[in-house]
Amino acid sequence: MEGAVKTTCPYCGVGCGVIATVADNGAVSVRGDPDHPANYGRLCSKGSALAETLDLDGRLLHPEIGGQRASWDEALDLVAERFSRTIAEHGPDSVAFYVSGQLLTEDYYVANKLMKGFVGSANIDTNSRLCMSSSVAGHRRAFGSDTVPGCYEDLELADLVVLTGSNLAWCHPVLYQRLAAAKAKRPEMKVVVIDPRRTMTADIADLHLAIRPDADVALFVGLFAHLVSSNAIDQNYVAAHTAGFAEAFVAAGAVSFDEVLERTGLPAMQLREFFRLFAATEKVVTCYSQGVNQSSSGTDKVNAILNCHLATGRIGRPGMGPFSLTGQPNAMGGREVGGLANMLAAHMAIENADDRDRVQRFWRSPAIAEKPGLKAVDLFQAVAEGRVKALWIMATNPVVSMPDADAVEAAIRACPFVVVSDILKETDTARHAHVLLPSLGWGEKSGTVTNSERRISRQRPFLDAPGQARADWWQLAEVGRRLGFAEAFTYAAPAEIFSEHAALSAFENAGSRDFDIGAHARLIGQAYEALAPFQWPQPAGQARAESRFFADGGFYHADGKARFVAVRPVDADRTCADYPFTLNTGRIRDQWHTMTRTGKSARLSAHIAEPFAELHPRDAIELGVGNAGLVEIESPRGKAVVRALITERQARGSIFVPMHWTDQFAANARIDAVVPAITDRVSGQPASKNVAVAARRFKVAHYAFAVSHAKPTEADAAYWALAKADGGWRLELAFAGPVENWADWCRRVFSIPKTVEPLGYADAQTGDVRLAFFDGTRLLAAFFLACEPVAVARNWAIAQLGAEHTNMRKRFGLVAGRPGADKPDPGATICACFGVGVNQIVAAVRSGCHSVEAVGVALNAGTNCGSCRAEIRGIVDGCLATAAE
Repeated sequence: MEGAVKTTCPYCGVGCGVIATVADNGAVSVRGDPDHPANYGRLCSKGSALAETLDLDGRLLHPEIGGQRASWDEALDLVAERFSRTIAEHGPDSVAFYVSGQLLTEDYYVANKLMKGFVGSANIDTNSRLCMSSSVAGHRRAFGSDTVPGCYEDLELADLVVLTGSNLAWCHPVLYQRLAAAKAKRPEMKVVVIDPRRTMTADIADLHLAIRPDADVALFVGLFAHLVSSNAIDQNYVAAHTAGFAEAFVAAGAVSFDEVLERTGLPAMQLREFFRLFAATEKVVTCYSQGVNQSSSGTDKVNAILNCHLATGRIGRPGMGPFSLTGQPNAMGGREVGGLANMLAAHMAIENADDRDRVQRFWRSPAIAEKPGLKAVDLFQAVAEGRVKALWIMATNPVVSMPDADAVEAAIRACPFVVVSDILKETDTARHAHVLLPSLGWGEKSGTVTNSERRISRQRPFLDAPGQARADWWQLAEVGRRLGFAEAFTYAAPAEIFSEHAALSAFENAGSRDFDIGAHARLIGQAYEALAPFQWPQPAGQARAESRFFADGGFYHADGKARFVAVRPVDADRTCADYPFTLNTGRIRDQWHTMTRTGKSARLSAHIAEPFAELHPRDAIELGVGNAGLVEIESPRGKAVVRALITERQARGSIFVPMHWTDQFAANARIDAVVPAITDRVSGQPASKNVAVAARRFKVAHYAFAVSHAKPTEADAAYWALAKADGGWRLELAFAGPVENWADWCRRVFSIPKTVEPLGYADAQTGDVRLAFFDGTRLLAAFFLACEPVAVARNWAIAQLGAEHTNMRKRFGLVAGRPGADKPDPGATICACFGVGVNQIVAAVRSGCHSVEAVGVALNAGTNCGSCRAEIRGIVDGCLATAAE
């Protein structure tokens, strides 16, 4: 395929438009779509690097049965036969699908239809359970529907934006850019960040509330009480459009200001200022994300926030309202088709007999699930107990992302029949599959996704399908046919599925449901290919319009009124003498989920190349952990070993560890193996932000750093972390004891011929070892070992993989680990978009660039996605402070 294709980014829920261009030689380039209303041309570092993730290295290119290549007919026949036999012998609830917010809406729709309408079980859940199911539950309790009331423009129109449990700068960077730009234009706009950590998002905050973990209910209950006492309640709106205010008021009144102070750990002055700002500002938007959702009280947190907006009538009007920031590119689309185990398609309710009847009649299906299925944590527990005997996992990696991940892996390993549809052959989950099915990846598949503001956009293919890879919807439809339901799964193209999905949304609706895209019920062929981004609802016969919900009521409970939910704070501290720290897991700027895509990009690994634990300096001292040392994190469920990152941005007693690293990229860094399977009682969402753990120094005898052209294999070490690098790979290591022959170790791990002798030395007194292996003028690998964390200029050493080493002076310089004057070390990467290092920024400051903007003019750093601007500001301020001393 050639030419420019408009498509949608496959990362977070912002849903940015992307233009992909394929050159005559097959090279792909990407840029932001200036016409897409989610991003207007902006992209984050991950989106900017999409073209670097499209290679076929590691791709699953044909079906496999038991690790052996098979035909599609053989694989699909086996899947259908095993599922059919399991259902016949043990009933429909003995099988399950575990799907993903990475699927397109068309894939999601067919999976939901097959399981709930034809298998007759609701045992289909999704990794979206892990990111936004508490928002769904909170919306449904308050609004009677899973409705996001507002849109992205509201962040720019608001006079106060509250970001709670959201590191917007790193997790939704393009929205952060839009907010930062709006604040720059209107400096009077206020931003409040509520987060136990001082994240990069706090860089634009007028007020950072370093709240205690899981104290959000107490905070917003306290705010609700303050709104009542300060006469900020919109009594007309409450009377006309809501119910349950009195009960919520009584619950809030039972929590004193002093109790709020105690539970949140906030200074009284900060708490009063936040309450004052919220009460005095009409245009308020409260954005919340995983810090709210991933909690055992996540649904109550959501309703505590919604209560404050309902009480003030600040909902559904420009610049005001609660806003759930979705984590995945199509978590919203999954919600629309009933991808969660406790939902039906088109936002209908599985517990409602009329809805079940309506969906069954539309599908003309032989059955319909009559009760909610197993939510993610319960589903894998059922697999472990043998109640689920056949499991199909699609586009997700639960052995890494699920809580109690080791137990999940054991359950999958023991399951009698496991099917995995994926694009990679080797993942932590795929290694346990009986059948592997090759799926299409981004750039190859065709369909739709829905972003956080209810905007549906097309993902369009611009690459040919590799090998025998096929669309997920096709795989599902083929199994549906083989199960005996051929007439219901005759789809020849995704447009047919989307049209059916749209028709179901309008079927016997008449405005009784929020989700209605009936205007697109006959959208096939070229009309589907040309579909422009649009927000729902779009009922048939009505003009297109950007829309908000609930400014004038119109909620989806039977009486048309919203519900206040009386919520009460709960004790959130889970620590004890044996596990005295609170672990918080989450995302980082340049990686995504379990790194199956972002791990292919050297640029995205340049900023942070290995798993880490953020520790407060005083905690680190007490643990005896030095900067760049190793730390072991342990709970009753498991252990992980990661690099120590000591920073005052972290609160005392708390530890942050990212959730991305897998057994493919690190020795023992699957942090969700440490997280217990504690869930919210309403939503079933796991509590990944508040885990009691112990931390200790991980003692080793040697640390090492290496670069290699060949991908390292069998790196037998107490610790290792692997990352893609320009021209090859980078590897961080630590060893419990000495190795008899370091040169032989390097030859084995870096695939170096035995005939190649290393240049270097071993210092018996210091324990240092430096080795470099050359093939002519080309560096094959370099290995640096010391008794302390290795002080080698990493980015400079990586650059040597692509350099010509024509003389012994350059080679000895490499062994010494010292950049020459002609090749200065750029330092650790700060700006991934333009590959700008800390030393380059320091040099720019010293040459007169005394602001973030000036650094951007000189180096471009911070001028694309903007996620690094807080770090740049810190470097600038540090340099200027040092110069003033």
